[in-house]
Amino acid sequence: MDLSLIGYDPAGAWIKKEQTVDELLRHRNPAGLTWINMDGLDESAELNRMAEAFRIHPLTVEDILDTDHRPKVEEFDDYVFIVLKSVSLGSEGGELDFEQLSLVVTENTVISFQEKPGDYFDGIRKRILNNAGRIRRMGTVYLAWAIMDAVVDRYFVFLDAIGGDIEKFEERAIDEKDQNIIPDIQKIKQNLIRVRRVVWPLRENIQVMMRLDSEWIPPEIIPFFKDLHDNVIQAADNVETCRELIAGVIEVNLSAVSNRLNNVMKVLTIISTIFIPLTFIVGVYGMNFKFMPELEFPPAYPITWAVMILIAIGMLIFFKIRRWL
Repeated sequence: MDLSLIGYDPAGAWIKKEQTVDELLRHRNPAGLTWINMDGLDESAELNRMAEAFRIHPLTVEDILDTDHRPKVEEFDDYVFIVLKSVSLGSEGGELDFEQLSLVVTENTVISFQEKPGDYFDGIRKRILNNAGRIRRMGTVYLAWAIMDAVVDRYFVFLDAIGGDIEKFEERAIDEKDQNIIPDIQKIKQNLIRVRRVVWPLRENIQVMMRLDSEWIPPEIIPFFKDLHDNVIQAADNVETCRELIAGVIEVNLSAVSNRLNNVMKVLTIISTIFIPLTFIVGVYGMNFKFMPELEFPPAYPITWAVMILIAIGMLIFFKIRRWL
């Protein structure tokens, strides 16, 4: 478990890393704001110590440890609890890794609980340490918004990557030599379903944030959450657009496969049709009757061959005239 703390106010900021919660809490900023980050949820004793220090409800602790929890927002007496899912590109074949991120937002402290070590919040940390933008002058709810906004921005990164893959699928859909397109499409569909499950609940959660009545949530923060809500709606629309494009690629692939199958069946049908009269002739003269006048006629064999060749050529010409070839 990795523990880090950033204390800041309009005058300055600092970052500390410690091994235990008690050591970390000594660096809190009593006169300003504090962001505490806990990477990994394997140390239940340290998590319980954090909950004790900030009077976090036991049900909230259970939700933090339940990494399969649905995204949600809950308001308690002293804090707001937020659960959302961050997404990152896995190491195997384009699979997406989903990680639960839990936020406990109090009047002067934000505590983030990450399921796995590592994140993409360095931009927020640099803004705090370098006093860039308005982040030092705003409260903890603004910091929570910045973290949620960074998570939502990652959704767009992977949706854009999926969109690029879909464009490649449109070219692969008509390539008869590509035998791996269906498994690849199924993998993309599964990723889209997983992204949809984490994006759609977030729309309602942000609306809940905008309706909170806590005294320490200033009205000037609401426009930021409205903008975040619009971004989440756009992400949800992108998910549905990608799903429709994938469905279109599947239809194109099925049409291409069906067309190739029809061409093969047409060729086989033409060949079979040509051989029907030839088979009839060969079958007639292959019968073992003793009295067959043609068998005693010397030119019968070459004449039979000539007749069969003429029949085959005539049928090919007929098929060509009818544009069946």
